Amino acid sequence: QVQLVESGGGLVQAGGSLRLSCTASKSIDSINVMAWYRQAPGKQRELVAAVTSGGRTNYADSVKGRFTLSRDNAKNTVYLQMNSLKPEDSAVYYCKANLWSAGYWGQGTQVTVSS
Repeated sequence: QVQLVESGGGLVQAGGSLRLSCTASKSIDSINVMAWYRQAPGKQRELVAAVTSGGRTNYADSVKGRFTLSRDNAKNTVYLQMNSLKPEDSAVYYCKANLWSAGYWGQGTQVTVSS
């Protein structure tokens, strides 16, 4: 089992930046995929970015060039650097760990971008 703790959300003006952190209770080297999802009110949860244990990353088209996912294996932490934020990026952001056939979610952190 994996526990995930997210932090770093908040209120920011359009064009600003935030960095989200997700710390896992076990070595992220052993976790197949670490990912960030987001869910806005009335919308489905969507994948924002993901990184495999081998270091391959992928991003949603809507955030390419603005968001960067990175990992610090020594701290068991993945980061989502979000730049040039837009009001449509406002959502609850969730961290997810895929460990073999199981998926584990964090509690979520709110990101609000004002226009």
